[in-house]
Amino acid sequence: MRTVAVAGASLAGLRSVEELRKQGFDGRIVVIGEEPHAPYDRPPLSKAFLRGTMPAEELALSDDDFGAEWRLGVRADQIDPSTGSLYLSTGEILRADGVVIATGGRPRTLPGTSDLAGVHTLRTLDDAVALQADLLPGARVVVVGAGWIGAEVASTCRALGHEVTVVEAAPVPMERALGPVLGSLCADLHADHGVDLRLGVGVASFAHNGSRVTGVVLRDGTHLPTDVVVAGIGMEPATGWLAGSGLAVDNGVLCDTGCVTSIASVVAVGDVARYRTAAGSHVRHEHWTNASEQPVVAVRNLLAGATVETFRPSGYVWSDQYGVRLQLAGETGGADEVAVIDGSPDDRRFVAEFRRAGRPVGLLAMNNAKLFGRLRRQLTAPVS
Repeated sequence: MRTVAVAGASLAGLRSVEELRKQGFDGRIVVIGEEPHAPYDRPPLSKAFLRGTMPAEELALSDDDFGAEWRLGVRADQIDPSTGSLYLSTGEILRADGVVIATGGRPRTLPGTSDLAGVHTLRTLDDAVALQADLLPGARVVVVGAGWIGAEVASTCRALGHEVTVVEAAPVPMERALGPVLGSLCADLHADHGVDLRLGVGVASFAHNGSRVTGVVLRDGTHLPTDVVVAGIGMEPATGWLAGSGLAVDNGVLCDTGCVTSIASVVAVGDVARYRTAAGSHVRHEHWTNASEQPVVAVRNLLAGATVETFRPSGYVWSDQYGVRLQLAGETGGADEVAVIDGSPDDRRFVAEFRRAGRPVGLLAMNNAKLFGRLRRQLTAPVS
């Protein structure tokens, strides 16, 4: 293997380049990144960067190019795995012996808002810059979606002094990940800080003055006047460019247990990768830790030309909201018991344990990093 192409220049792409060098690959590496920016850290975009306390230059993930060719501002439009050819937006054809797909995803947008100023998604640095420019003093903000990103944006906007309303179609924030009881604690965090939380109701339409959003109309008929809308309703894996490639795509790039696609010379990592678990199901994770962990295994298998190692995720996620650090690890979905084992939710400082058949399989901590770290190392259940 003399040339490896890495499609995607965010965290998963950068970690793939690092691993190629760490694992002894001394050939040519070409990185294709659609954004014009060198790899940067995304988590601060909804927090310190949006708040104005972290400049863009501090977001950089590395000052080492690892001897790779970085083609930034260039998009991979098509791939032919049978010949190792990537067709780029510049018209060039890049030929490689191995390919790492790390194209991540694109945020879902709110229907009917494509031409409205003042409506934002937040995934890229440019997204954050655009939202920051709209957060003028006194701006009213409506956040649609009370997941991790929506909650962090709401928290930051409140810290900046904005009037904030969060709209969530589910009856409890983050119920799928945390369950109804612990999810309700996230609702309490919003209430603690003066956020107007509207649960169990979706968005019907948007009011506007012809070019700019002026309000959000909910399905129950409520009209929420606003100056800024932020959509935090999830993302879709960026797989459109793989059409016709022969690679299996279904809510991500389908991979085996080692992040290897149906073609051994192509692996996928990060938000775009949907890998097979030991139980036989396919899962896809959308968080920083996964994008950092997967390349270790994927690159090893790519260089070996076969699946010689299985990916075992830590399932670790964290979020900073309203001055509170939330940490999640392991499996939480499907737990048949949840118990607070230290501290108290009322004090906003606790650790809760998710159990299945009496065995600990997951953890949630609020402002209790030390105990969380110790218990996380003791989790024995395999993570799917």
